[in-house]
Amino acid sequence: MKTSTIILISLVAIAHSYFLLLEMFLWTTPKGIKTFGLKSKQFAEDTKVLAANQGLYNGFLAAGLFYSLYTADKQFAIFFLICVTIAGLYGSYSTKKIKLFYVQAVPALVTLLSFLI
Repeated sequence: MKTSTIILISLVAIAHSYFLLLEMFLWTTPKGIKTFGLKSKQFAEDTKVLAANQGLYNGFLAAGLFYSLYTADKQFAIFFLICVTIAGLYGSYSTKKIKLFYVQAVPALVTLLSFLI
């Protein structure tokens, strides 16, 4: 893999590691509430199990991307980048938050394009 592609994959994996941290451990904190625009502390408490589950999935995406770097496996990286892209597309569609598309799907798409360039 090219150095630029490795850097991009690393950034996407780091972002998803951060999403894991926010959703699993910081969801009910002021940082989590502000980041996700939650209605209230009570809403955050009521939804923290769902958020933790979502965070775990983001952790799996990050783990797959880190593993692809470790093994230098292009197909593995492409598979997980496609998964990230689909998650970003569905997340922005289902939440009606276009920002999610730009934060999650666009970096994965740019990284996928780096394989073609």
